[in-house]
Amino acid sequence: MTPNRRTLLHAGVGVTATLASATLSGQSSGAHDSRSPEPLLANDAESRAAAAQDFGHIVDRRPRAVCKPATGGEVADIVRWAKAQGLKVAARGQGHAIYGRAMAEDGIVMDLGMLATIHRIEPDRVVVDAGATWHKVLDATLAKGLVPLVLTNYLDLSVGGTLAVGGIGGSSSRHGFQTDQVLELDVVTGEGVELTCSPTSHPELFDAVRAGLAQCAIIVRATLRLMRAPERVRRFQLSYPDLASLTADQRRVLEEARFDQLQGAVVPDGTGGWRYQLEAGVFYDGKMPPDDGALLAGLVDKRETVSDLTFGEDANAFAKLEKILRANGQWLNPHPWLLTYLPGSNALKIASDVIAELSSDDLGPFGRITYYPMFTDVCRTPLLRLPDERVVFPFNLIRIPASADRANAERLVMRNRELYERLRSAGGVLYPVSAFPMSPNDWADHFGVRWSLLREAKERHDPAGHLTPGYELF
Repeated sequence: MTPNRRTLLHAGVGVTATLASATLSGQSSGAHDSRSPEPLLANDAESRAAAAQDFGHIVDRRPRAVCKPATGGEVADIVRWAKAQGLKVAARGQGHAIYGRAMAEDGIVMDLGMLATIHRIEPDRVVVDAGATWHKVLDATLAKGLVPLVLTNYLDLSVGGTLAVGGIGGSSSRHGFQTDQVLELDVVTGEGVELTCSPTSHPELFDAVRAGLAQCAIIVRATLRLMRAPERVRRFQLSYPDLASLTADQRRVLEEARFDQLQGAVVPDGTGGWRYQLEAGVFYDGKMPPDDGALLAGLVDKRETVSDLTFGEDANAFAKLEKILRANGQWLNPHPWLLTYLPGSNALKIASDVIAELSSDDLGPFGRITYYPMFTDVCRTPLLRLPDERVVFPFNLIRIPASADRANAERLVMRNRELYERLRSAGGVLYPVSAFPMSPNDWADHFGVRWSLLREAKERHDPAGHLTPGYELF
C-alpha cells in the first residue's frame, strides 16, 4: 500500500472496511454503516514513527495507522470506522504534547493539520478549524484590526489542542483562559456524531469539551471572541533580588490592574543562582507611549528593560527562543515539564521551598520557572481546575535539558510526580500539560466536584471509551 494516497474514497462501504482492516491488521471484516474513511490510513513506518513521538520526546507509543482528515465529515467517518474496528483514536494538532497524551498505541492517530481553514472573521469573532495554529489565526485577524483576547506565549500550537486543555497566556490575568473565549464548537463525538455545541445548544457537551482533554469529542471547528487590536505593546521586564519582593510587586500590579499582560519568571543567572523577573505589557495606540513613571510607581526595583513593539512583534517574541533551540539541537531534547497552579495564600512559601531544592541543571540553561498571579473570577471553564481562592499563581517548571539523556529525563519525570504529590497536598492543582503518569484515581481527585460532569459526558458521547487514550482517565 502506498502511503498518503486517498485510495479509499470511492470504494464501497463493505469493500473499504474489508480492505482497510485487512491492510492494517491482517484480518478481514464485514461491512458496517460507516462511510469510507478519507484520507487513506497510512501505516508506513515513517508515518507511524512520527506519530509515536511528540514535543516531550519522553513517551513512545506507535499507532497502527495515521490519517489526515480534511473536513469535519471525514473526522466523523474515521471515528465511526475506528469504532467499528475496535481501535482507539487520538487527535493530534501540532504534536506539542509532552507526555504521549495525543498518542494511540496500536490505534489511529488523527493528524488534524489539514483541517486548518479560517472560515469567517467578524467584528467580534472568528470561526476557525481546530487544526489551525494560533499564529495563523493571529495573522488573519490582525490584518482586519482584530485579535483573540488570550494568546499562548508560543503561537504554533493548534486551536483544538489548547482548547482541549485550557490555553493560558499573558492576558489571562485580565481575560481568563482561551476556553473562556469560546462562543461555539463543532465537534465529533466518540460515536462519530457531528454536533454543534454552545452555552445554549448541548451545553453539557460544551462544558465537557472545553478543557475536557478530548475525552468525549474531537473539536473540529471553533468560534472565538475577538477584540480590537492594539497598535503597540510597551513591554517591561523588571528585576528583583528575591522571590518575596517579586511576589509583592506582582500582587500589587495585579490588584491595581496596571498592565494588560502580566507574567513573571525565575531563571538561572549563569552562576548557580537565580534571577527573579516581573514581565508585563501595556497596550496602546498612537505615537505617545504610556507613562512609564506611573506604571512603575512604588515598585521595589526600577532596574527595568523596556521595549516597544507592535502587537504582532510582541505576540511572536517566543519565536526567537525557538530559533535558538532549533539551532543548538535542544528543541528535540526531552521536555519533562511540570505545570501547576498554587493557591495565592501560600504560593510564596511553596514556591520558595521548591526553588530552594532546585539547581540550574534541573531546568537547563534555557529553562525557567514561570510564576505570576492571576484572578480566578475571570476563569469560567468548568473543567479548568484551579485552587479555590481569588488569586492563584501558575507555577511551572519549564525544563529544557541541555542533552537528550533519556535517563535524566526519566529521573525528572519521577521528580515531577513527587513534586505534584507535595504541591497537591498544599492545595496546588495540576495544569494537565505535564510530564508524569496519572491514574484514573488521580484524575478523579484532580477534577473533584466536576468529575461527574466529565464522567457522565464520557458515558453519553464515548461509551466505548476509544477517544484519546493517552491521558488514561478511565
